[in-house]
Amino acid sequence: MNPGEIVRAVVDANLYMVLATADGQGRPWSSPVYFAHEGYREFFWVSSPDALHSRNIAVRPEVGIAVFDSSAVIGTGQGAYMSAVAARVAGPDVAHALDVFSRRSVQHGGRVWTADDVQGDSGIRLYRAVADEHSILAKDGQPDHRVPADPG
Repeated sequence: MNPGEIVRAVVDANLYMVLATADGQGRPWSSPVYFAHEGYREFFWVSSPDALHSRNIAVRPEVGIAVFDSSAVIGTGQGAYMSAVAARVAGPDVAHALDVFSRRSVQHGGRVWTADDVQGDSGIRLYRAVADEHSILAKDGQPDHRVPADPG
């Protein structure tokens, strides 16, 4: 498989991504979140705007994303790594983002999400990260040797 195919396979096979954020002073925080994606470039999740990662995104939208199988045997795993810009989804973009999120949710035994679930007094909002760079780890024995990947 080429690097782009590896990214697609890893993203499709896993339910959670690790979202790495930082606050205004640069203090890092990471959170696993269930995600849906469109075209391997747009990643959607739901969260409370009061969650630390959501508050961090509000002041510093640049994020890192890692998707990987945490049950892989040591030395055999592969991950997809992305840099992205994240924001809360609002306005006319909510309907499309909810459609993407709901389709994957239902595929994994979840439910259909509606605008009422992510607006008003629900306490939950919909977020999107748009990846601008993808990579995988090279399996050449060098520590943290990343290979650029284009998921297509």
